[in-house]
Amino acid sequence: MTDIAALDPSMTAALGDAKAWPFEEARRLIKRIEKRKGKGEPTVLFETGYGPSGLPHIGTFGEVARTTMVRHAFTALTGGAIKTRLLCFSDDMDGMRKIPENVPDRRALEPYLQLPLTSVPNPFGGNYASFGDHNNAMLRRFLDTFGFEYEFGSATEYYKAGRFDAMLLRAAERYDAIMDVMLPTLGAERQATYSPFLPISPTSGRILYVPMKEVDAKAGTITFADEDGRDVTLPVTGGRVKLQWKPDFGMRWAALGVDFEMFGKDHQTNAPIYDKICEILGGAAPEHYVYELFLDEAGEKISKSKGNGLTIDEWLTYASPESLALFMFQKPRTAKKLYFDVIPRAVDEYLQLLAAYPRQDAKAKLDNAVWHIHGGEPQAVDMPITFALLLNLVAASNADDKGVLWGFIRRHVPGVSPETHPLLDKLAGYAVRYYADFVKTKKRYRPADEVEREALLALSDALGKAPQGASAEELQSILYDVGRSVTRYQDFAAKGATPEKPGVSNAWFNSIYEILLGESKGPRFGSFIALYGVPETQALIATALKGELVGENAEAS
Repeated sequence: MTDIAALDPSMTAALGDAKAWPFEEARRLIKRIEKRKGKGEPTVLFETGYGPSGLPHIGTFGEVARTTMVRHAFTALTGGAIKTRLLCFSDDMDGMRKIPENVPDRRALEPYLQLPLTSVPNPFGGNYASFGDHNNAMLRRFLDTFGFEYEFGSATEYYKAGRFDAMLLRAAERYDAIMDVMLPTLGAERQATYSPFLPISPTSGRILYVPMKEVDAKAGTITFADEDGRDVTLPVTGGRVKLQWKPDFGMRWAALGVDFEMFGKDHQTNAPIYDKICEILGGAAPEHYVYELFLDEAGEKISKSKGNGLTIDEWLTYASPESLALFMFQKPRTAKKLYFDVIPRAVDEYLQLLAAYPRQDAKAKLDNAVWHIHGGEPQAVDMPITFALLLNLVAASNADDKGVLWGFIRRHVPGVSPETHPLLDKLAGYAVRYYADFVKTKKRYRPADEVEREALLALSDALGKAPQGASAEELQSILYDVGRSVTRYQDFAAKGATPEKPGVSNAWFNSIYEILLGESKGPRFGSFIALYGVPETQALIATALKGELVGENAEAS
């Protein structure tokens, strides 16, 4: 994270004009803290929540990444004068209400339904005490890999260590006030049995959703009927009881003094309930930020228990953590599909923003996503080739190893190597894996009709006449000239078109991609030719016109 004292004076001067959403949220938080003046040295607590009922998915990571961006913006705006903490809190004392679909041997977990997640055996193996502990470890592993500054909190540990005891005793004292908030939100049947307290059965260890027979605020106990029908009295302290999830949200805010928490839109209607519970227990509700939910390939909400979205490890198989952070930064309040097909665009957009950063003025730098992704310290990189172009290169060369790609890269950009350009080397590896897993099986070559055949032969001939070492721009001009000569592809409505020099329609470039690469679109084809090579492109055209590429469709299917 940036040393705020070392900020360039022009950057410091521009902070007041920065419009990126993390700065807007940080300004709201500053107004909150200003009201606390005179109450001792403030420390601002940011919190994110995690429900370990399934393996961590990218939405979980997104909360931490986005909250970190707000935290850094706050530090920049306050000149680092106010201490901050980020607590990543796991609700691992929740009961396992259903068995996740993405665990091995689901039947083996059936006896453990309704037990706290930290009391459910770990189905994945390894030295983890429970299912909850395993999933917590998976989250921390990635957060550590990415370099987040955070503290981890476990609901099980906090409840059992007594860190919530004072608030639980207060909840017993103010039981009626809490019920007055909760009961109007429930149906008649649920109202008859509802209690904000969930006792843990002394006999079975299960979390019980049962009505209270007595709440003794003075003694700090609750009485209820256990699973065997016997009345049991338990203290609300020491981890013997937990709160229902809505009261638990507000209780935690009050107990820990949380100042900022973001959550998904599915929590938005409950936010006033969380706030009221927090205030009933003597706390001040934190600033909220509500983000839209991520959707899977079918447009359904991503669920940890279903495992229907990308996992963190899956994204990192095909792209860098920074590209994932960019995806999180962009339009948090817009619902976005989060599936494998968003990866290539995210990678190239990140690289474009990183390349633009050194040329920007101070305000533009502060609003550039890479400033927030890298904690104010984005590193300059030289990236001569886009990820999309690498994917097309893999497609044309049938490479199954990044070493093949480096043969083309070295010829196109003399002097580069995996040692001089480690990020490019990583991208080459990502491209090979991504193409093999997601592109190759979906490619559909089509045969050329007579007009396309003549146009492609003309293109091959024109490329053969190009000067040796022709640049990507020169090769792109050849593409335009050939397309312009074909009536089908002439576009007289294009900007700058004249009767003598018409524009070229996208249909020309679409046909090239569909016939030669089995895809409907791609990067500038002149750049592809420069990287792949003129003779190789001519050979590719010849292969396509013989019908040999169309034959690959059957092999792919």
